[in-house]
Amino acid sequence: MSKRKLAISLVVLFFSTVGLYVYAAYDDWFGQPRGIGEIQGEERSDILIKTLAAEQAAIARGMNETPDKQILFGDLHVHTTFSTDAFLWSLPIYGGEGAHPLADACDYARHCSALDFWSITDHAEVATPKRWEQTKQSIRACNAVSGNGDSPDMVSFVGFEWTQVGQLPEDHFGHKNVIFKGLEDAELAKRPIASGGVAVNALRTNGKDLIPLPLAFGDFNNRQNYFDIRRFLQEAAEVDLCDPDTPIADLPASCFEIAETPGALVDSLEAQALDPLIIPHGTTWGFYTPVGVTFDKHLKAENRPEKMELVEVMSGHGNSEEYRSFRGALNIDSEALTADCPAPTPKYLPMCWRAGEIIIERCLADGDGAAECEARAKQTRDIAAVFSVAAHLSVPGTEIEQWLDAGQCRDCFLPSFGYRPGNSVQYALAIRNFDNADKPTRLNWGFIASSDNHRARPGTGFKNVDRTKTTEAVHLTEEWRKRVFPMEAKSSKPLVLERDEIMQRGFGATEQERQASFWTTGGLAAVHAEGRSREEIFDAIKRRETYGTSGPRILLWFNTKDGVPMGGTTKRNGSPIFEVKAAGAHKQKAGCADETVAALGAQRVQKLCANECFNPSSERMKITRFEVVRIRPQIEQGEAVEKLIEDPWKVIPCNDKGNGCQATFSDPEFAASNRMATYYVRAIQEPSKKINADNLRCTYDDDGNCVEVNMCYGDDRTARDDECLAEVEERAWSSPIYVEHAKE
Repeated sequence: MSKRKLAISLVVLFFSTVGLYVYAAYDDWFGQPRGIGEIQGEERSDILIKTLAAEQAAIARGMNETPDKQILFGDLHVHTTFSTDAFLWSLPIYGGEGAHPLADACDYARHCSALDFWSITDHAEVATPKRWEQTKQSIRACNAVSGNGDSPDMVSFVGFEWTQVGQLPEDHFGHKNVIFKGLEDAELAKRPIASGGVAVNALRTNGKDLIPLPLAFGDFNNRQNYFDIRRFLQEAAEVDLCDPDTPIADLPASCFEIAETPGALVDSLEAQALDPLIIPHGTTWGFYTPVGVTFDKHLKAENRPEKMELVEVMSGHGNSEEYRSFRGALNIDSEALTADCPAPTPKYLPMCWRAGEIIIERCLADGDGAAECEARAKQTRDIAAVFSVAAHLSVPGTEIEQWLDAGQCRDCFLPSFGYRPGNSVQYALAIRNFDNADKPTRLNWGFIASSDNHRARPGTGFKNVDRTKTTEAVHLTEEWRKRVFPMEAKSSKPLVLERDEIMQRGFGATEQERQASFWTTGGLAAVHAEGRSREEIFDAIKRRETYGTSGPRILLWFNTKDGVPMGGTTKRNGSPIFEVKAAGAHKQKAGCADETVAALGAQRVQKLCANECFNPSSERMKITRFEVVRIRPQIEQGEAVEKLIEDPWKVIPCNDKGNGCQATFSDPEFAASNRMATYYVRAIQEPSKKINADNLRCTYDDDGNCVEVNMCYGDDRTARDDECLAEVEERAWSSPIYVEHAKE
């Protein structure tokens, strides 16, 4: 063969090989399924469990609280890389550290955070029969290694997240965690139940194309990660939809089930003879939640509000407790979608209003007249209001810092991003549904908090360290930041998009950069249980003898003097006397205890726990005060909720010497009010440092307006080891006591 022919043959072979490789990549030859990992931790020492139980009992006795129930701490909201967002954030382009399998969550919960219970809640929207089976196997294994007797070191629950996103306020029901009591197949759903709408449609119609293959070639050394996530998404898209005409009880476990509404979700679970926990969460989180959304539709009978027995007050995505009066409104008719842009107030700058301000600044800088600029600003505000979660897109070429603190609650405790007050816990407790005038419907929630951690790390709130592992923060490099957040050309005119064009962008229409300043280590769920067994913990949760904390393990008791516990309901002519008692969380020692290192091994403690564990000292933080919130639910349709929520209604100072404090109070107005009242308490702890406690770190002018932000970026602009710490008053929220009036 001549040299020329040989050269041609080699060139043909080269391009054929490259072509075959590219074809194979597009056809998913190289993607590997991610597994559940291997639980590595040895049996957990009971030294800490016994020490904490004895100390807690002593504190209870010192407060004349009979220690017949034990306060246990857990996390009922945890994701692994069986969830799409968790898988995505684990990728190298986001500074991820690789896979976070279920085994990691088990070992972290038992040894790093030393929880008493936890639940897996991966997103149902990418579930497959194989992954559901693997999830059950891993949770059973975690439970087995913890001990299956009456007093295991930890109880693990099986669950999933129903992740619903509506495009308009009336279609949006938000996210719900579904958690089951037992571990046997008959005690669990045959398959995770997904929501309909944006999330499922995007994943099932686009699948692997949500992660373009050029990412693998652009980051070639890490290409396997991109091959794997594309296969992960494609596997979910290939599961056949369940036949809508087949009774739910007769559907095979192998199909992909969709429930469009909370009521449909409950119907499916009941058809399988199941009664799990269904827990709304992230209700005020505005990342995906339309402006103007309210909780009212949840109270419709067809949406089965009685089955939502708990609500997650706080997570690592922020606090959803507090009601504020600000909110925009979408006005919908058959022809067009319009919206109102409310004027700013001293405590709130609407996104749509800020959009108009940016346009005015640019317009005047271009030399246009004031009247023209004001008209253009009005047009921009109208457009931005309609854009809702995509309001930041209305002004082309804005740097994210230019939005200042627009859309954020300035005076809320650790608020969720883009706060939606009409979906807050307080608003939901203030409303009633009057479709049945003789028996208006209200919510009867117990409170919890959890982490919503997406790195298989349950219960991260014990220490505020390692922001990119213990919160949802990522760390994009400069190169990838510019690819993920490309800058559009600057314009002094608004971007005009049709509603369908916005919807087609899916989650690409949502604002992401400022969110990095709102991620925290999240909260904890606490229960007053009669013991440590699965049955005792789950039964206590079902009784609503629960409370939430912003992360620390604050001890909290709240009841009436005659024995109605938090979460309970009572009917009276006069107000009961309430008792509240609390003790602050342990101050933490650095590092991990010797028994933790012995159980996990030094290498796994470093990789999984980052050498920081729940490691309590003998000293506790102090409780500074109790804040009592009173909410009097509507007694007639349209009654303004602003007049029904009193926060705080009472503030009771504490003189905590290190062993906690206690107080009693009553409501002298209850008897004459002839209406129901709901009471809950916040136990407020002395200030301490927390990741992102100051959110955007605004500089304010003399009028209280944010004029500059110092964001905690999720990329190279903030150092990976900068924890963005600020002081905050950590707290615990009791479940309410619902006092019905005998004369109402």
